[in-house]
Order: sequence, then structure tokens, then C-alpha cells
Amino acid sequence: MNDSSWQPEPVPAGPAYDAQVGPHTRPMPIVPDAAGRDFDDREARDRGAASDGGSPFRADTPPQEPMPSPPPPHAEHPQDSSPPPQKKRAGRDLRAAIGVGVGLGAVIFASLLIVKAVFVGVIVVAVVVGLWELTSRLQEKKGIKAPLVPLAVGGAAMVIAGYVRGAEGAWVAMALTVLAVLVWRMTEPPEDYLKDVTAGAFAAFYVPFLATFVAMLLTADDGPQRVITFLLLTVVSDTGAYAVGWRFGKTKLAPRISPGKTREGLFGAVAFAMVAGALCMEFLIDGGAWWQGLLLGLAVAVSATLGDLGESMIKRDLGIKDMGTLLPGHGGIMDRLDSLLPTAPVVWLLLAAFVGTG
Repeated sequence: MNDSSWQPEPVPAGPAYDAQVGPHTRPMPIVPDAAGRDFDDREARDRGAASDGGSPFRADTPPQEPMPSPPPPHAEHPQDSSPPPQKKRAGRDLRAAIGVGVGLGAVIFASLLIVKAVFVGVIVVAVVVGLWELTSRLQEKKGIKAPLVPLAVGGAAMVIAGYVRGAEGAWVAMALTVLAVLVWRMTEPPEDYLKDVTAGAFAAFYVPFLATFVAMLLTADDGPQRVITFLLLTVVSDTGAYAVGWRFGKTKLAPRISPGKTREGLFGAVAFAMVAGALCMEFLIDGGAWWQGLLLGLAVAVSATLGDLGESMIKRDLGIKDMGTLLPGHGGIMDRLDSLLPTAPVVWLLLAAFVGTG
């Protein structure tokens, strides 16, 4: 837009101006004033504008037009002045997350290939650390004092009993752990006793009892392959949900619990896990069939998603983002166990139904 739209150009009057008038230009009439001076209709209009507050343009002293200021960036295209849309970014440090994930995977696979009992020790360490994170957050945010000592001792005993004596041993250890929590809490004042022991019983079931099914997977002849199948399907499900949800996710799955999860991501988890399940059952599990792997992958995708939502519900109730800071890029141990814990009994049950527990 030029400056002429804001103010008229000054035009000098008199013979010099008349000489410049083209053949098709009609000269403006000259009007004498009371003092005998001549001025044209343009000056009269300018004086009239000046009386109304405008600035008169004198014929003998034309004003200097202001230099046009340079337009601001994107002034020629107002529609481009809005900031460009932000690209989607991952919510965590991916380099740290990948590095820690590779390190954890190396420890798990090394312990599986050396001696089965070593991997049982890895499960026990993960359970104890997870219980410590959970009970610490409960006390910090809610003032709930779930006794850690009986939970840690009972949790370790639960995993070992499940590996040595199977499901029966795990149930007995679970009952004894809850009893120990009830007795241990009696050494403190009775205020909030019911709340504390209820949280302790929940913690005993949620962390060590569910983790016991991983140890029970290991007792089969092809135990390491079953554990690898369990871990691989859970990781593939989470990866498929993240990849598809990040790229195509639009419809929220549970916005009040976990706003980042989408239905498209769930479909990605199901598709990735079913393909991985078919391959694992066909090539890793003795006596397995590909169609069994499809069902196994579907079940893993659902249980892993529910487990993730369940822990998100707990963290929202506590008002925290992560259960801990032990694992850079991941949070705490419990932030990695959220999908694994509820998936372990599902995989153990389906493999027992498909190929037995031997």
C-alpha cells in the first residue's frame, strides 16, 4: 500500500504548474481572496481541513512528504505473521532413554543366558527398588506409611517361592507378607492404621506378586525363551503405540488419565504385538503356532495398555509425573514395570494353555 492513501500529494499553483498541465487536463479555476491574492480550490479545501484540525498544504511552501518506513517482516503477507506450528517432540530425552534401555536389556539377556537363578536375582532387585519407590511416593504425597521392611522381605520371598514352588508357593508367600505388614504396623500409633495396612497389601500384590509370574515363566524347559517372548512383546507393544500415536494419533484414548495416549496408538500396539507374537510363537516357543502368537500379541497389547493406564492413574492421584529418577530418560523402576507387571500373569496363563508349563 503506497502513501497516497493516507494523505494527498501537494501540487504547486501558478504558471509553472499550468505549463505542466497536459492537453487533456482541465486547469483548476483561480479564485481571488479578499486581499487580492489568488489561490486555487485545492488550497481552499486544505484551509478548510486546517480549520477542522488538519494540516494545510501551502502552495508556495509545499511540505516534505515523510519517507516511507520499511515494512515489518511479513507485512506484505499478513496471513504468514502467525508463528509456524510446532513440530511434535518426544516428552523425554530419547538418547538417555535408548541408552538406559539398551543397558537394561543387556543385563537381562546376560542373566538369562548364564544361569536362571541369576535372572531371579534381577527380578528380586527390581521388586525391592519398585517397592521402595512406591512406598516413598505414598508417604511423601499422601502421608501413607506402608511398612517397607516386611514388604521388601516378603516380596523377595514371594519371587523365590514362585520360582521354586510355583503358584502355590507364591500364594503362601503373599499371605504371609500381608500378615507381616499387619503385625509390623502395630508397633506404631493406631492412627491411620487401616489406611497404611491397606496400602501395604496393595503394594504387596501390585509389585512382587505380579512379578512372581515372570519367575514362574522361567521354570519351564524353554523358560528363557518364554521370558524373552514376554519382554519382547511388551516392549514391541509400547513401541508400536508410541510410534503410531506420535505420527497419526488424534483421538484421545483416556484423556482424564493419560492425555498422551490415543486410539490410533492402541491400534499400533495391537498390530505390532500381534506380528511379534506370531513370530515368537513360531520360532521361540517349543510347540507353539503362529495363530497362538496372534492371540498372545493381542492380549499383551491390551494388558500392557491397561497397566500403563493403571500406573498413570496412581501417579495422577499422587500428583507426580514419575515414580522416581533412578533411570535417566525413563523415570524410576516402577515407570518401566507399569506395563510389565500386569502382562506377566497374562503371558504365563496363555502359554500354559497353549503349550503347557513344562
